[in-house]
Amino acid sequence: MKIFVVTISDRASRGEYEDISGPAIESWLRRAITSPYELERVIIPDGETSVRDILIMLSDTRDADLVLTTGGTGPSPRDQTPEAMAHVLEKELPGFGELLRRVGLEQTPTSILSRQTAGTRGHTFFLNLPGKPDAIALSLNAVFPAIPYCLDLIGAGRIETDPAVVRSHRPNS
Repeated sequence: MKIFVVTISDRASRGEYEDISGPAIESWLRRAITSPYELERVIIPDGETSVRDILIMLSDTRDADLVLTTGGTGPSPRDQTPEAMAHVLEKELPGFGELLRRVGLEQTPTSILSRQTAGTRGHTFFLNLPGKPDAIALSLNAVFPAIPYCLDLIGAGRIETDPAVVRSHRPNS
């Protein structure tokens, strides 16, 4: 199981501030996942081309099973993660973005501005997450129950979770 966490930020990629979103995702995953996996974090600048190119490379060359991104989903001109995702995904799974926005509204009324999405390319599942650590935990708690089964369905690596952190749902066959 190969997991990549991609922080999308002009300033973090230039070293102007410390990436706190990527480590927040990594910390949550370390608590939630009980099966073996490899995790790598990457920081890249905003922009459609930079995001598209890294996501395709992680899927097609690095054999990623799960790619979680943080950043670049708002309405500002440099926020182009959804545009990049449109070029990467073979199948969009809009329910993830819908749920992320809904649970985000529990914390902040501006979560409606988010354009998060999810989907697949080959056996890679991609999910866009918010950039704030408390919003990351809220988001992963909401959507992660469906991710292990989604990975099963697309032929990715298998993930088992600690039910005390998040209970994954796999329908009975």
